[in-house]
Amino acid sequence: MAAPLVLVVLAAVTVRAALYRSSLAAFIAERVEVASPLNAWKRVVEGLALLDLGVSPYSGAIFHETPLIIYLFHFLIEYAELVFMITDVLTAVALYLAIQDFNKVVFKKQKLLIELDKYAPDVAELIQTPMEMHYIPLKVALFYLLNPYTVMSCVAKSTCAINNSVIAFFILATIKGSAFLSAVFLALATYQSLYPLTLFAPALLYLLQRQFIPIKLKSKSFWLYTMQYASLYLCSLVVLICLSFFLLNSWDFIPAVYGFILSVPDLTPNIGLFWYFFAEMFEHFSLFFVCVFQINVFFYTIPLAIKLKEHPVFFLFVQLAIISIFKSYPTVGDVALYMAFLPVWSHLYRYPAHLGLFLCLPPAGVLPQPRAAPDTAGRDRGHAGSEIRTGPPLPGTWATLRNVQSLGYMGWVGKVP
Repeated sequence: MAAPLVLVVLAAVTVRAALYRSSLAAFIAERVEVASPLNAWKRVVEGLALLDLGVSPYSGAIFHETPLIIYLFHFLIEYAELVFMITDVLTAVALYLAIQDFNKVVFKKQKLLIELDKYAPDVAELIQTPMEMHYIPLKVALFYLLNPYTVMSCVAKSTCAINNSVIAFFILATIKGSAFLSAVFLALATYQSLYPLTLFAPALLYLLQRQFIPIKLKSKSFWLYTMQYASLYLCSLVVLICLSFFLLNSWDFIPAVYGFILSVPDLTPNIGLFWYFFAEMFEHFSLFFVCVFQINVFFYTIPLAIKLKEHPVFFLFVQLAIISIFKSYPTVGDVALYMAFLPVWSHLYRYPAHLGLFLCLPPAGVLPQPRAAPDTAGRDRGHAGSEIRTGPPLPGTWATLRNVQSLGYMGWVGKVP
C-alpha cells in the first residue's frame, strides 16, 4: 500500500506546485471561502511586518493568529509554500496511519461479534470485509490530498492547513492509544482555534475503551483515567499559553485571538453562519445571539457522547463536522478535513437519500455567483447575500445534512462498528 500512497502524494504535490506558479494563486488567496480574517496569509504577512518593526502584531485589528504561528513563519517565511505542502502531506499520512490502525480494531471487533452471533440478520450486508477495509486508508489520504478544498487552502497558504495537521496527529495519537501525545496535540489544536476542545470527549471515550475501562459514572477507574487525561490536556494548554506570553512578553494575544473568535466582530463573508445572520441584526441583540451561536458548537457534545459512547471514532467524525458548521470563521479547509473521513463509513452509504443534492451543494457553495438583481426601482434587495459575490453558506448546509444522514445510518445499523 506504500506505493499507491507515494503516487497520491506525488500527484498532490505536483498539482500544488503547478498552482503556486500560476496566476490562479493570487485569485484563490482572495476568495472569502478559502481565507478568513483568522487564517488569511496576507494577515500573517502583516503581523510579521509589525514584528520585524518591533511592534506587537496584536496592536492593531489585523492579525489574529497565535504567537507560535507567527514565530514559526518568522523563520520560515521564505519557504512558506514548501511548509504548506509538507503540512498537507503530513496530515494525509497521519490520517492514513490512523485509519489503518482503526480498521484493525474494527475487524477484530467484528470477528468477535460474528463468532458470538451478536449481529442482527438484516445488517449482515453492512459488515465490512477485509478487502473493503484494505483500501479505506488510501481512500482517506486520497480524499484529503486531492480534494479541491484542501488544494485551494494550501495554494492560498491558509493556516487552516496547519490546524488540520495538528488535529490529524491528535487523531493518530488517540487511535494509537497514547494518552500523553493525544492530550498534547489536542491542547495544541485548542490553542490554535479553540473549538477542538469538543474533541476531548470522543478521545477520552476511545482511550477508555482501549484500556478496557468501563464507561460508568460509579467506576473509580473511569474517574481516575478521566482526571489523568484532563490533567495532561490542561497542563499542555497552560504550557503553550505561557510559552506564548514569554515570546511576546504580553497577554495581548488572548483577546486578539480567542476574544476575536468568540465575539465575532469581523463580519467578512465566509461559508459559515455567523456573518450571514449578524450582517442584518440590530446591535442591541447581537451579544445574545453570539452566545447562542457559540453554544451550538459545544451543546451537542454531551448528548452525542451518551448516544455514541460505543462508537467514539464516529463521534469524533461528527464533532469535526459540527465544528466546520458552527465555528465563527470557517473555511473550505475545515470542511475538507471532515470530508476525508467519509470513506471510513462508506459501508453505511449504500442507501443514500437525496444523492443529487449532496453532490451539487459542495461545488455550488464555492463557485462565484452573480450579484442579486436590483428591484424595479433600481435598488438592491437589502439581503446580505446581495452584497457580495458568493452564495449562502452551502458547504455548511451540506455538512449539516450529511451529518444528520450519517447519524441516521449509525442509529439504524446499531451494533455495527
